[in-house]
Amino acid sequence: MHITELSLENYRNYVSLDIEFENKVNVFLGENAQGKTNMIESIFVLAMAKSHRTSNDKDLIRWEAEYAKIKGRVQKTQNAIPLELIISKKGKKAKCNHLEQQRLSQYVGNINVVMFAPEDLHLVKGNPQVRRRFIDMEIGQVSPVYLHDISQYHKVLQQRNHYLKQLQIKKANDFTMLDVLTDQLIGLAAKVVRRRFDFIEQLQNWARSIHSGISRGGESLDIVYTPSIHVSKEDDSSKIVNVFEEKFYSQRTKEVERGITLTGPHRDDLIFQVNGKNVQTFGSQGQQRTTALSVKLAEIELIHSEIKEYPILLLDDVLSELDDYRQSHLLNTIQGKVQTFVTTTSTEGINHQTLQEASTFAVEGGTVAQIK
Repeated sequence: MHITELSLENYRNYVSLDIEFENKVNVFLGENAQGKTNMIESIFVLAMAKSHRTSNDKDLIRWEAEYAKIKGRVQKTQNAIPLELIISKKGKKAKCNHLEQQRLSQYVGNINVVMFAPEDLHLVKGNPQVRRRFIDMEIGQVSPVYLHDISQYHKVLQQRNHYLKQLQIKKANDFTMLDVLTDQLIGLAAKVVRRRFDFIEQLQNWARSIHSGISRGGESLDIVYTPSIHVSKEDDSSKIVNVFEEKFYSQRTKEVERGITLTGPHRDDLIFQVNGKNVQTFGSQGQQRTTALSVKLAEIELIHSEIKEYPILLLDDVLSELDDYRQSHLLNTIQGKVQTFVTTTSTEGINHQTLQEASTFAVEGGTVAQIK
């Protein structure tokens, strides 16, 4: 798949923009704070209906404007699909094929993207919340059911935490309501955990061989999913439900005392191991970067295996963070295969055929012009 057209209106520092792209590498070149990352972000937002940089949608609307609009046309093997996302202070409206979508979970997945930015290096060494967000966004792209389940899980979690707080401060005393919310949470949690096990197993299969290639066969990568309860990838959904039920029953008093839900997918994590050692704790910076790169390249292959289309790759100022060898490995992998958008202040020192054949756009003060 690839994007052929993109239009922005009142998006970040763009008043109005209409641009066309070819199915190859497209480079946005310019100084900092001119709008390069905003371009990449707009493609991500068109795909995911949320930003990778902020959780506040109002940040996406140009100063003093009432709304922001992103429109795009994605070309797939079988057809072309027009997409539109309007972001206002009242919320978001998403259209696919000119038809408004009732739920964002129905909309997400029309474009598949893989984002690789400097902050993605924190996937390995950052906090567990970064890794949970990574899991949810990647599974959500290929599974609308998962996106709906995890969204419902967080809604019930919020309700349950609120009720636990009421019990804690003695403003409520009806444990029947807590039991209802707990049952709802467990059903959703079991689905989420089961799907995460499957996803991580697939991701590891791709990442392991890619990592071996980058490390010239010297390293072996393992990705270990660590849920908040003692279950394994061999356990089915009913077993996971039973373990959750036992856990919630045993810690009910503690949860009421603390006014918060202590167990569930919102407390899961991933562990990356290189040659059996935790790379978050014991890995060198080079090993951490190789791990992050391997995972991102594995995402591309995993999405392709799921939907039979290659996703769009977004590289936001990441080439400068990689050494020559890792740069070359990344660019060799995508060459002629994946539509890619790259932001950089300079292409000097990157002597790779992929960039030499790329379409290059100059970005300055919220304007974009192709360099012929």
